[in-house]
Amino acid sequence: MTELADVAPGALVERRGNVMVITINRPEARNAINSSVSIALGDALEEAQHDPEVRVVVVTGSGNKSFCAGADLKALSRGENIGHPDRPKWGFAGYVRHFIDKPTIAAVNGTALGGGTELALASDLVVAGESAKFGLPEVKRGLIAAAGGVFRLVEQIPRKVALEMMFTGEPITSADALKWGLINQVVPDGTELDAALALAERITVNAPLAVQASKRVAVGADDAVVAADEPGWTRTMREVAVVFSSEDAKEGPLAFAQKRPPVWKAR
Repeated sequence: MTELADVAPGALVERRGNVMVITINRPEARNAINSSVSIALGDALEEAQHDPEVRVVVVTGSGNKSFCAGADLKALSRGENIGHPDRPKWGFAGYVRHFIDKPTIAAVNGTALGGGTELALASDLVVAGESAKFGLPEVKRGLIAAAGGVFRLVEQIPRKVALEMMFTGEPITSADALKWGLINQVVPDGTELDAALALAERITVNAPLAVQASKRVAVGADDAVVAADEPGWTRTMREVAVVFSSEDAKEGPLAFAQKRPPVWKAR
């Protein structure tokens, strides 16, 4: 089983007309992100960018329990690089800092906590099942949401709602996510991909060059870089260097593994 899991592609890619569907392919690990996912997802996204036949990208998770459980903590604990080894600038999952001008839709099936929420934040549009949950629980583990979550959440929903989510680490339901504008649609569980494809079809009927130009202007992208995001990435990396090397950052995962409340030292 382990050997098969190691060689299986981290993401499956298929075409549905002018839509590329990318499915994170680690259901046994709740679709947690490791290097194999980052390579497959990042490379597929790059392929979509350069293929004129692809007009929309849909990203979803395999199985029905978790869209993405965030980073693979077991891989991290082994000292593995969970990013794309050749394209580190693409960021978490080869996705969160990887700009393409084709519209991207996250079809969120199941929970999307931590890095899962950050994948949704990095997507242009989001369709989620009724039981989906979104949240940034990193502070409960002595960490911060380092894949864009800490600056993108306050940009995409009301500031005080975002800060409450970040300070408490508590998740919100898909209904609340819809109310606050974090996602576009809530659909019955199990229909997330169909709904995302239906939304994609409403985009693909339009002129692709006009859609892509609209996205570049809307997000402020020049030469595949979103200028407004760059200060957020700089601040995030600066804080990560401090927080992730703290005693609390070690205590959080340890307490979680030992199933006990953490004892914070603020150092």
